[in-house]
Amino acid sequence: MQIARTLFAGLCLATLSLTACWATASTTDVAPLGSPFRVTPLPNHIVTTKGYFTLPAKGATFYIKGITTAGLGTYLQHSPLQLVPTTRQATAHIAITISGSYKKPQGTTADESYRLTVATKQIHIQAATETGAFYAIQTLLQITGEHAGTIQCCTIQDQPAFRYRGLLFDVSRHFRPKQFLLKQMDAMALLKLNRMHLHLTDGAGWRIEIDRYPRLTELAAWRPARTWTEWTEKGKRYCGKNSANAYGGYYTKQDIRDILAYAQERHITVIPEIEMPGHSEEVLAAYPELSCSGQPYKNDDFCAGKEATFTFLENVLDEVIQLFPSEYIHIGGDEAAKNGWRSCPDCQKRMQSENLKDVDQLQSYFIHRIEKYINSKGRKLIGYDEILEGGLAPNATVMSWRGTEGGLKALCARHDVIMTPGEYCYLDYTQDAPYKEPPSIGGYTPLKTVYGYNPAQGLTPEEAGHLLGIQGNLWSEYIPEDNHAEYMYYPRAFAIAETGWTQTANKNYDSFRPRAVELCKLLTNKGFHPFDLSHEYGERRESLTPADHLAKGCKVTYNVPLYGKWKAHGDTTLTDGVLGGWSYTDRKWQGTMNDFDITIDFGTVKDIHYIGATFMHSAGAWVYVPQKVDFYVSTNGSDFQLVGTAWNDIPDSYERLLFKQFATLYTGQARYVRLHAKKNDRDGAWLFTDEVIVN
Repeated sequence: MQIARTLFAGLCLATLSLTACWATASTTDVAPLGSPFRVTPLPNHIVTTKGYFTLPAKGATFYIKGITTAGLGTYLQHSPLQLVPTTRQATAHIAITISGSYKKPQGTTADESYRLTVATKQIHIQAATETGAFYAIQTLLQITGEHAGTIQCCTIQDQPAFRYRGLLFDVSRHFRPKQFLLKQMDAMALLKLNRMHLHLTDGAGWRIEIDRYPRLTELAAWRPARTWTEWTEKGKRYCGKNSANAYGGYYTKQDIRDILAYAQERHITVIPEIEMPGHSEEVLAAYPELSCSGQPYKNDDFCAGKEATFTFLENVLDEVIQLFPSEYIHIGGDEAAKNGWRSCPDCQKRMQSENLKDVDQLQSYFIHRIEKYINSKGRKLIGYDEILEGGLAPNATVMSWRGTEGGLKALCARHDVIMTPGEYCYLDYTQDAPYKEPPSIGGYTPLKTVYGYNPAQGLTPEEAGHLLGIQGNLWSEYIPEDNHAEYMYYPRAFAIAETGWTQTANKNYDSFRPRAVELCKLLTNKGFHPFDLSHEYGERRESLTPADHLAKGCKVTYNVPLYGKWKAHGDTTLTDGVLGGWSYTDRKWQGTMNDFDITIDFGTVKDIHYIGATFMHSAGAWVYVPQKVDFYVSTNGSDFQLVGTAWNDIPDSYERLLFKQFATLYTGQARYVRLHAKKNDRDGAWLFTDEVIVN
C-alpha cells in the first residue's frame, strides 16, 4: 500500500518516533515525494507533525547564519533546487544556523550531526558545523526528489553511526578521467559518504604526476592493451604514451587540485594510496634499480634492503602529502609476494642487521619505517590487514579485507580499523545472476548481502571505539568502462552508505530496498548508469530448494585430502542435499587445489542409474571446472568398476561465471560410488563442487 500523506498526518503525529511510524507503514513501496521516510541513508530519528510546507519552484531563498565558508552558499545556488540567497532570515524559505553552541546528540562521533525542522512557514536547519548543514541539505534534496514542491512537516535529528564512510576507486587497473570522479562525488554527497579512497598505483599503472620521477608517467602509466586479460596475456609490459595501442593515463597535479576542491565543497576527504611494498611492477619497470634483481619485469616488490627504495618512497610521499590534505595516507601493504627478498643479498643483509628472523618481519620493518616517516609529516598510515604480519606498526590503521579476522585482531590490540571484508564490501563481484550480468571477477554479492553486514557486531564498547567505519571497494580488472563501474557501484553503494550512517536498530532491508529502487531512478535521471534493481533475478534457484537423492546423508570418504580453507561444512557437504548459490563464498561449495577424489557409502547395495556433480568455473577467481570426471561403482568397497567419464568442453579463457554438470548414466547396483575429478592443470587453479547427486 502506498504511504499516503494522510497516513503521516493522521497516524504519525509529533509523539511518534521513527520506529513507530514504520510500524504502521508499508515496506513494499517507497514513501511519496515530500516524505522524510524516502531518504537513504535513513535518518536516525524522524518525528512528523501536521501540515505541509511548499517550496516554490522558482526563487526559493536561503539564509545562512554563523561561521561558514563560501562553499555552502555556492553549493546551494548551484544545487538542483537552485536556491537564491537573501539577507532576511525571517522570510527565507530555508534558514540555516551554524553554531558551535548547537547541542549535538549524545554519542555523536564527529561534527556531522544536524537538526532539520520543516514547519508550515519555513524550513530550519541547525548544525554545529558546515558539514552537518550540508548533510541536512542532502536529506532535503532526497525528500523533494531534487524538485520543489510540498514537504511533510517534520523534525529530523540525525548523526552518523560511523565517522568513516567510504568508497574505493581503482583508477590503476583502469584509468578514470577526472570528470568521472567529480560525478561520483555528487552521488557520494547525496548518500552522505565522506571518504573517496583513490587506488592510484598498482602493477597495472601509475596514475599521479610526480615531478621528481617523470618515468612514472612517461612509462609506468601506459600499457599496450586496454583490457586486463589482454594485457596479462601479453606478459604485463608497459609502453610510452605515444606507442601503438597505448592505453592509460594519469592525473596531473592540477587535476588533483581540481578533484580536491570539488571534494571539499562536498565534504569528502580524498585519501591517496601509494601501493608498497607489493603490487609495484610498474614502478620497477620504470626504475628497476629499486627491485631486488635490478632488472625490469623480474620482481613485483620493492627491495626492502636498499636504501634507494626508501629514498624513492619518501620523495614520492613528500609530493603526495604536499598535494593531499588528508589526515591519512594509504600505503596498501597487501599481497606482497616477498619472493625476491628470500634470496636478495641486500634484503638478507637488512634482516641480519635488524635482527629479523623472516621475510614477514622484514615486511613489518618496511611498514614501520614508512609509518614513522608519514607520522613525521603529521599524517597517519592506513594499510590492508597484511600489515599485521610480522608485527603491526604502532600507530597504523588497519583496513580489513580478508574477512573480518584481521580487523578484529587489530581492534583487540586497540588499533583503529576500517572494515571492508570481501564477502560483503567487494563490489567487483556480480550483483545478480551471472548469466545476465557483465563479466566480473567472479563471486556473488547482491544488495541484500551488502546491506546485511554489521561491522560492529560482537564488539565490546572499547573495541567499537576504534572502529572508524566501513568502505565499499570496486576493483576494476574486469571493468574497463566508466558506465560499467557505475553499474557495479550503485545501488550497492547505497547499502554501504546506510550501514555507515544509520544505526543498526533502525536498519531494515524490506524498507531499504524500495528506497534503493527509487534512488536508482533518481541517479538514472542524473545521467548515472545503476543496476536495474527492479528487475533483479536473485540467487541461483537450485540453491533455494533441498535436493533429495540416494546419496543424501551418506558417508563421504576423501581419498585425497581437501586443500585450503574452503571446506564448507566438512565431510557432510557433498551429500547434505544443499546445492550452492552463485558464489563459492556462500559456504555451500567445497573447494580444493587438489583433485576431488571421494567415495560415498550408501550403507547397503542400491539400484542406481545416475551419478553427477556440478562444478563451478570462475576464471577471474582462478576457479576452473575439472579436465574430466571419472565415475566408479563397487558393491564391496575394494573392487571398483569405471562406469563413465565426463570431459570438460569449456575453454580456460571463458571469462563469465558458469556451472557445468559432469554426469554419467549407469543402470546397475552399487553400495559405493567413487568420483574422481582431475583438476585443471593451471598453477593455482581451484576446483569447487557443491553436491554429488546419485539417483
